[in-house]
Formats: sequence, structure tokens, C-alpha cells
Amino acid sequence: MKQELAVLLCVLSCAASAEEHKTLVDRVGATGFLQLEADSFNGLTARQKELGYWLSQASIAINPIIYDQLSRFGMRQKRLLEAVIAQPQPNPKILNYTKLFWANRGNHHEQTARKFLPEFTYEELKAVTPKASQKDLEELRASFFDPDFEPMMTAKNPPPGIDILTYSANNYYSGVRAADLKGFTEHYPLNSRLIKVDGKLQEQVYRANLPGLYAEYLAKANQYLEKAAGVAEPAQANAIRKLIRFYQTGEPEDWLAFDIAWVQNNATVDFDNGFIEVYRDVRGAKGSSQSFVTVTDLRLNSLMTKISENAQYFEDRAPWLPQYRKQGVKPPLAKAVETLIETGDFHVNTTGDNLPNESEIHEKYGSKSFLFTGSSRAISDAVGFGVLREFAASPEEIAIGEKYGRESADLLTAMHEIIGHGSGKLNLKLTHEPAFYLKQYYSTLEEARADLVAMWNVFDPKLQTMGLVSSPEVAKAMYYSQTRVALTQLQRNPKGSSLEEDHQRNRQLIVNYIVDKTGAIEQVRRDGKTYLVIRDFEKMRQGVGMLLAELMRIKAEGDYDAIQGLIDKYAVHFEPALRDEVLQRYEKLDVPAYWCGINPRLSAKFSPGGAVTAVTISYPRDFVKQQLEYSAMYGGH
Repeated sequence: MKQELAVLLCVLSCAASAEEHKTLVDRVGATGFLQLEADSFNGLTARQKELGYWLSQASIAINPIIYDQLSRFGMRQKRLLEAVIAQPQPNPKILNYTKLFWANRGNHHEQTARKFLPEFTYEELKAVTPKASQKDLEELRASFFDPDFEPMMTAKNPPPGIDILTYSANNYYSGVRAADLKGFTEHYPLNSRLIKVDGKLQEQVYRANLPGLYAEYLAKANQYLEKAAGVAEPAQANAIRKLIRFYQTGEPEDWLAFDIAWVQNNATVDFDNGFIEVYRDVRGAKGSSQSFVTVTDLRLNSLMTKISENAQYFEDRAPWLPQYRKQGVKPPLAKAVETLIETGDFHVNTTGDNLPNESEIHEKYGSKSFLFTGSSRAISDAVGFGVLREFAASPEEIAIGEKYGRESADLLTAMHEIIGHGSGKLNLKLTHEPAFYLKQYYSTLEEARADLVAMWNVFDPKLQTMGLVSSPEVAKAMYYSQTRVALTQLQRNPKGSSLEEDHQRNRQLIVNYIVDKTGAIEQVRRDGKTYLVIRDFEKMRQGVGMLLAELMRIKAEGDYDAIQGLIDKYAVHFEPALRDEVLQRYEKLDVPAYWCGINPRLSAKFSPGGAVTAVTISYPRDFVKQQLEYSAMYGGH
């Protein structure tokens, strides 16, 4: 499960001053393009560098898949736009639109799920579209230019009377309505598209063999994965070959076999590659294609290790009922890392991740948690204290945020991933994963539960004796930021009056619940501006415990009605007037609302016989060039 903290980092402190924008290399509207760096790569052995190269090539190989998963038009749109901007002196408006298209893996925003429209006309695009693509352009016209045609990538709360599957533009289902699924059991719930043929449901399986959907991309990835296995140490090579088998067969048991081998391996050069997160599917079943390759960041790794080693301590002090407490907690593998590459549905604003997502693996084999230090540093380097000073409710909040905000953000991410997602025990009566019972509400619940675990434990005095915090004020910084973000994240929703993204729903759920149940947080107006004020930290922690206990109960029991009631009441709706005020205040700050990463570039030199002789790292600082290079792997696909 991902922890996305780009909004949060915007309201926290950062190491760089507001004037320094070393990592911010480009900007289109509200989206900033950041150069990711991985200094730790230089300390690797030649064999580890080669491993990083082949794993990165496998990441590039699966990159096109996400465009098709998020829209049935996505792959064709991508090819057309790339053919247009590859021409000399492309139209600046079309070029900027293409950058946003790549950044969001399609023309629906990855945070708001809403379709974004070009600033150029159909006629302007047609005038520069190659003749070979003119027919495609006409067929894609509505998908590009009509605001009412498939307006939402994922709509978890469609208008009344509208089917929840057909209203979403993503491509996990074709011709299938929610009612069609009654009595139907999927053999490939994670890695298939569900279609209806002659009135019967069929699964189009993502796999390289038999034949399968996305076979071209998965077969190409397997070629590079095989080369990676050849230079990996034995345990990691075993995991890689199990992934190769899964991509060949698509069988669920092969995916679990990969998970088991992967989660028990703690290589310096690590990776994940697969159909993993289910946020984009309203049912919380279909996995989106994503990949990352990382190298351990030794400078911050001790933070993750200490939290992991004390996982049972935190579990024993959880505020939920004893029957939901896990005993014999297997400390998760936890590591601070810098990314060598991020592709597919993996974005720079993911500063933490806990994998695998399957509860059965967590319970038997543990999990692996990542703190993506390169991403958090890049974002922090591009942001100053302006947002904190604008939205903080008091001088004390500003002072604590400037001094301890970055520390609290790293701690929140680490605890969220390590002791959040992996915590708790399910009722044995559940015969499926919790997502099966909680449906479209599961991801919001799980993200809120993980945040609340961090918030519950941050006031524990033992954190200071363990060396995890420098001061008790770190806890206040975390509470301030978790409160403030419910206000500042409205900037990311310039239209409508409801939240669709699960991390945003999670944050609003927490704040609105505590406001309602404890009164520890109060919304106030001062000098024409709105602030969220913490009146009582102890009462707020009590509210954190109340909500955390209830969310654990709901997850453990699969209580759909209870989570539906909580989320519909506290997490979805917001006042447009408040959002408009937030937007006006942000305009004066000139800070991007969204982020897109530019990956480091790994280059290999080969001997006449084809062996890798050296691998070097560079930082292109050119998003367009990088994306066109990725597409060239498939001849412009």
C-alpha cells in the first residue's frame, strides 16, 4: 500500500530555502517536474550496478501497460501525441499537454481522477498530426476534447442511478455492469480485464503466454528479468524467476510464490514489478501495472530498522480490541531507499510503500516497507515554508513545523508503512481478503488505518529513548500537519465538491471524525481566512484511538455497512467555497500542487560479445526526451 505525501510535504518544513529549486526542472501549470537522484548508486559493486540496469530495463518494458489499463483509448492517444511532438518545433500547447498526459499516464488526473482538456483545438492538433494518424485522431476526438465523454477515470461515488463500473473510464471492465458480477467468481481477480461476450463474463488474463493480454510487454520484461536473475544473488534470483513464471502464466498461485520469495529478500538493489495496487478499480480488485527499482540509502536506513525491530511493542499497545491484536509479529523488512526508476502507476509523490498487499502473505511471511528518501528530498527541495506560513493557525504551529516538520513527515511515512499496514489480525470467519467485503471503501480505510497507527504511537515516550524522535514536539508537528492537510489538499480538487482519491479521503475522514466526536479540532475564520485549529492534543489523540479501533474492527469483520457510513459521512464531500478560498491563497504562493518525477538514466557499455562492462548513472533533467526514449523500446508504441 502506498503512502502519498506530496500534499503533506507542501505544508511541512523542508531542508531547502524557498529560493532554492535545484530539483524542480520544469513546470506545466500546477504540475512540477522533479529530477530524482540516487547518490547511493555510486557505492554499488559492478555486479549490483548491472543488476540495477537490467531491472530498470524491465521497468521500462511494462510502462505502456498502464495507459491501456486507465483508458481504452490511452495507448492510441499516447502514440498519436508522441508522433506529433517528435516533429521539429512542436506546438508548445500540444507539448505541454503531452507532458501532463505522460505525468498522469493518460488524460485523467492521477489524483483527482478527472479528465483534463487540451488548451488547443481539434483543428490545431489535426494540422500537425501525421497523415498516417489522421483516422486515429478522428476516432479519438471525443476522448480528447469532449468534457462529458468518460469524464472520470475512477468514480467511486457515481451519480444516482449510474452503474459504478460503466461510469469509470478505466479499462478493467468492458460491457460489464456491477449486477453482472453476482454469483461470478474470478479466477484472476488481480490480473485480468473482465469482459462480456454473448452475455457471458470472460477474463482476459494479463500474461505473456497462452495467449494473454499485454503479452508483448510482459514477454519483453521477462527477457530483461532473466538477465537480471543472471547477476542477482541466489535468493533474489529465485524471486525474479518466480516473477518471470507469473508473467508467463498469470496464475494467482505464481504471483503468491513471487510475493513469498520477494518479501523475504533484502537485497541492496531491490525492485518490484507487477499488477499491484488496486486504487484505480472501484471494486478494489484489479491491480494496476507498476514498477520501481531502488538502492538502499544507508544514511536513513536506521530509522526504518528500529521501527521494524519494535513492531510487536507497537502492536501490543494498539487501541483496538485484544482479539484483533497480532501475536508473534514478524518484523517487516524495512529500508530507506533511493529510486533508480519509477514506471507505470508508480509516482514520485509515493514517499512510502508497504508490500505485498495480500493479507495472507503479511500474516505468514511479513511485509517489506520502503521509505523513498530520494522522492521526499526532491519534493522538499522544490518547496519552501510559504504554504506552512500561509495555512498554519498560529505562530507556534509555524515554529514547530519549520523545526520538526520534515522529521515528523519521515516518521509518519515510516510508521505508516512498517507498523500500520502490517498490523492487526482478521476474524477467522473471513474467507477472502478484506477488500472483497469492503469493496470501493477498502483502500480509504486501509490508508486511514495506517496513518492513525502512526498518529496513535507518536506520543509514546519510548520513541525518544529509541532515538526515533529528537523531541516530543515531533508529535505535535505530525498532528498539526495531519490536521492542516485536510484544508490544503483541497487545492488538488479545482472542480466538483467530492474527493475521489483514497489518500485524500483518508485525511479528511480523520480530521472530520475528530472534529465531530471530540471537538479537539475547530475550524475558525480569521481576517477573512479559514484555519483548522487544534484545541486539545490529548483529546485529539483520544479521537485518533477511537477511529483507529473502529477501523480495525471493520477490517477484521468485513463490515461493509459500517465503513460505508463513515466514509460517506466524513470523507467524501467538501464545501466548494472553502476549496475556492484555498485556491486563491495558493495562487499567491506559486507552489506546484502536483509532482512528476524524471528518473535517473542508467547507461550500459557492452563488450563485442554482448557482456556488460560498465553501468553509469546520469540525470537527464529532460522529461520529454526520457519519455520518448522509453517509447522507442517498442518502436514508438
